[in-house]
Amino acid sequence: MSLYEHVFLARQDISAQQVEALLQSFRTILEERGGTVAKTEYWGVKSLAYRIKKNRKAHYTLMNLDAPHEAVAELERQMRLSTDVIRFLTVRVDEHETAPSAMMRRADRDERDGRGDRGDRGDRGDRDGRRGPRRDYRDRDREHTPREARGPVEVESAAPVEGEENS
Repeated sequence: MSLYEHVFLARQDISAQQVEALLQSFRTILEERGGTVAKTEYWGVKSLAYRIKKNRKAHYTLMNLDAPHEAVAELERQMRLSTDVIRFLTVRVDEHETAPSAMMRRADRDERDGRGDRGDRGDRGDRDGRRGPRRDYRDRDREHTPREARGPVEVESAAPVEGEENS
């Protein structure tokens, strides 16, 4: 049997219990055809990058599968028929990760301290609401001269185009 990672997105207007019921029905489909679900992760309701079938958010769920191709094909067929599933993706992998997925690690990190990996950044100095000088960093080797010290900018007039008249 082959190993797969399968992620599906369920509509935003169904409850987490309904997503769990969907997951259980998909698990039954696989087990009837000789497959197993090694691990499931419910990632919660997350915003989509763009609207999919009039949904801006979706319930994300990951399943690690150990199943024959026929079982996975039937699972995908049932997902296409389900009105609650708006998108899914199945990827064949060489081995399943035993650790939590990247999405779960990120959720754990966010719950820990609320600041991600940055921690307390401490006092950042007296800024008085100013952010500092704004300049183009593509000319790093030139010395920066403030705009006030440069004086007025001279604008060259464009030469008239042949065939046009000046009024």
